[in-house]
Amino acid sequence: MAGRRRRWTRWLIGAIAVIVVLVVGGPFVYIHFIEGKAPAPLSLSTETSTTAAGRTAGAAQGASSSTSEATATATSSTSIDGTWKIGTGSLAGYRIKETLFGQSNTAVGRTSAITGSITISGTEVSAGQFTVDMTKVKSDESERDNQFQGRIMDTATFPTSTFVLAQPIQLGTIPAVATTITETATGKLTLHGTTRMVTFPVQARLNGTTISVSGSIPIVFADYGIDNPSGGPATTSNNGILEFLLNFSRS
Repeated sequence: MAGRRRRWTRWLIGAIAVIVVLVVGGPFVYIHFIEGKAPAPLSLSTETSTTAAGRTAGAAQGASSSTSEATATATSSTSIDGTWKIGTGSLAGYRIKETLFGQSNTAVGRTSAITGSITISGTEVSAGQFTVDMTKVKSDESERDNQFQGRIMDTATFPTSTFVLAQPIQLGTIPAVATTITETATGKLTLHGTTRMVTFPVQARLNGTTISVSGSIPIVFADYGIDNPSGGPATTSNNGILEFLLNFSRS
């Protein structure tokens, strides 16, 4: 009887150990070895590229490091007056920390389905707006995307998000080609059908024939009537980041 009890005890301890390995080790292996690292934040210096699943891994530079000879010969006195429209290579999306069975992970979803423009007069960005098709936002996980499109963002009801510049951005001088400048943008951000005024830093670079702009906006979900994204074994905080990299060409 005593031997049977000892065997049962060893079996129970072994079963518990296996469960612990599966619960803790499984997510660790998946997050760190199968899913891989999250793409770097969007910026003028970060190369990104989107896969069919929406995972960005590395090519689509905010401001291309290889400019043409014609661009290289442009000077800071070049006029940039006019309207510039969002073009190829632009990305926008979310970045949020999540925890899966005690393992930290960064969830990232992005889309290139963006439209909009800026208007420049002299050394002033007098107007600007962009619209993101939220139904096209993709991450590397289809289940996450289903949750995002459904209960979290309800894109069937709120298919787009927009930002509209509320006051001009003063540049002071026309930026020199290939020089990065940092300014502050203030405008109306609409997410999930709710509009709020936001102010955030942006970086911009004139590449001769294009203007690249990047930035990120902290988002508290409750401010926009968005439910906390936590679901199933994954938990998140009550905030995230909206990030963008926009390439403008003269219209």
